[in-house]
Amino acid sequence: MSRQSEKKKKKNRVRVVPAAGAVLYRLEGTTPLCAVVHRPRYDDWSLPKGKAVPGESLPVTAVREIEEETGFVATVRSRLATTAYPLKENVRKEVTYWAALAHGGEFEANAEVDELRWLPVEEADRLVSYPLDRKVLSRFAASPAPDSVLMLVRHAKAGSRSKWRGDDTLRPLEASGRTQAEMLAPMLRAFGVSRLSSAPRLRCEQTLAPLAHELGAEITGEPALSDEAYADDPDAARARLLDIAGGPGVAAVCSQGAAIPGLVADLTARGGIDVGPTATKKAGAWGLGFSGGRLVSADYYPSPLPVL
Repeated sequence: MSRQSEKKKKKNRVRVVPAAGAVLYRLEGTTPLCAVVHRPRYDDWSLPKGKAVPGESLPVTAVREIEEETGFVATVRSRLATTAYPLKENVRKEVTYWAALAHGGEFEANAEVDELRWLPVEEADRLVSYPLDRKVLSRFAASPAPDSVLMLVRHAKAGSRSKWRGDDTLRPLEASGRTQAEMLAPMLRAFGVSRLSSAPRLRCEQTLAPLAHELGAEITGEPALSDEAYADDPDAARARLLDIAGGPGVAAVCSQGAAIPGLVADLTARGGIDVGPTATKKAGAWGLGFSGGRLVSADYYPSPLPVL
C-alpha cells in the first residue's frame, strides 16, 4: 500500500466512543414510570447515559451512569437498542440502552442534571428533546421489561481438553479464563445477580467463584445442566433452568458449550424470539428475560471484558 493510500485510510477511519444508558423505570402499580433528566449544559431533556470508562463493560457503564446522574441504584434488565451519532469528523458516539429497574435512591441536583421527572412512557416521549431517545422509548413501550432475569453463562477459557490428562470434570481455568471470570463479576452484578448455580465442572464453578466471593454466596451444583445431561434429557435440563429462573432475585447459571446453545435455541423457539445462531463464546452470557414463566427477551453478551 502506498503512503498516500495509507494516509487516506487513516483519515477515513472512524473512531467509536462507546457509551451506555437506560430507560430507568419504576412501577406505580403495574404502570412503568420512566426517568427523564434535564441537563443544564445543553438545556435538553434526555434519558440518562454516559461514556464508558476504562475497565468497564457496557452494562456496568449503564448502572454507574444512572446512579451518577439520577442518584438511583438500578439493575439492567433487557437490552433495547443501540443509537449512534457523530461527535466530530471521524468520531462517532454509540450508545447502548437497556431497560433498567430502579431499586432505591433519591435524586439530588448535580453538575450534570438539575431536574428529574418520572413520567409514563407517552409523556416521556413528548418531553425528550431528541428523536433517538424517542426511538429507545418506543422500543421500551413495545417490549415491556421482563418480570425476572436469568443469566446463562458459558464457562471461561480452560485450555485444551486434548492436552488435559486428568478427569475432565476437574479441568481448571487457564490464566486468561481467570481474567474473564474476574471481569464477569461486575457485569453480572449490573444485572443484580444474587443466586449462583453451576454444572458439575470445576471450570464452571471457577467462572462464578469471583462473584460468589464478593456476594458471600454459595454456588449450587446443577447436574441436569451439564453437556452430557442435556444430551441425555434436554427436556429435564430446560425444566430445571426454568425452575431456577422462577426463584427469587436474579440467578446466574454457568454451563457448557453444547448445553447452552441447545437450551437457548429451544427456549427462544418456544417464545417466538428470533436470535439467530445460539453458539456461545467462552465467558459469554445470555440474558434471558421471563414474564409469566414465558421467555420474552434473549440478549447475547459475547464477552465480559471491558470495551475498548
